[in-house]
Amino acid sequence: MNPPEPPPQADTVLIESTYGDRQHPHEKLFEELGVLLKKLAARGGVAVVPVFAVGRAQAVLHTIAQLKAAGEIPKGLPIFLDSPMAIHTTALFERHPGEHRLNVQEVRQMDHVATMLETPEQSKSLVHRHGPMVILAASGMATGGRVLHHLAQYAGDHRNMIILTGYQAPGTRGAALASGRSTIRIHAQDVTVRAEVAQIESASAHADANQLLSWLHKMPSAPGQVYVVHGEREASDMLRQRIEHEVKWRAWCPSKARSGRYEKFIL
Repeated sequence: MNPPEPPPQADTVLIESTYGDRQHPHEKLFEELGVLLKKLAARGGVAVVPVFAVGRAQAVLHTIAQLKAAGEIPKGLPIFLDSPMAIHTTALFERHPGEHRLNVQEVRQMDHVATMLETPEQSKSLVHRHGPMVILAASGMATGGRVLHHLAQYAGDHRNMIILTGYQAPGTRGAALASGRSTIRIHAQDVTVRAEVAQIESASAHADANQLLSWLHKMPSAPGQVYVVHGEREASDMLRQRIEHEVKWRAWCPSKARSGRYEKFIL
């Protein structure tokens, strides 16, 4: 995507803090994903890749197209995109070339690197195929969607792989997989996890702490207050401290507290 635009002047700023306590690794998605898919293809397994339909799916498809073009993974490795929303979003890249950094050829490669599965019947037909193959399906944290059926089908085989493509919120199946859980609950059934689980850190679309601070520094002048939101408590508080110490602005981390039927924010 294009770089973020500089922020305008504001009296109040709300800033996210998903990675407010860390920096992204130096590895690129090309390197991280290439190593995993090369290993998967060599052992004939199936990779289930939970992806967010808007943004993450397209980034992974673009990277797979690059990997195949560079000969880093077999050109014949079958790729399937099993998400109607992700398929329709991918088509938008060709219709709106000015909204992103990919050229025409890169968009076409991204669009054609995978077989698009729109209907439930097409999705279910994958059970009749054997590996190696890669299945991209929503949702990105395995909280719902078609990816659950693929996880139930393939998580029990040690030759297979589950590739998590970014941050996994606490309490989600993705977080359970990332923590090394030996079973996950899917459709009221316990599913044994024997597949290799890998979490890619370089795929996240969220800015890290340094990037968030850099964005704040570009404001024309100091706002009256900054609220640090959308992050785990520790990450939010770490970013709040850095804003106060490095940018010299007042910052708070709101927290929700229930009072009868209503929620109020405590500063």
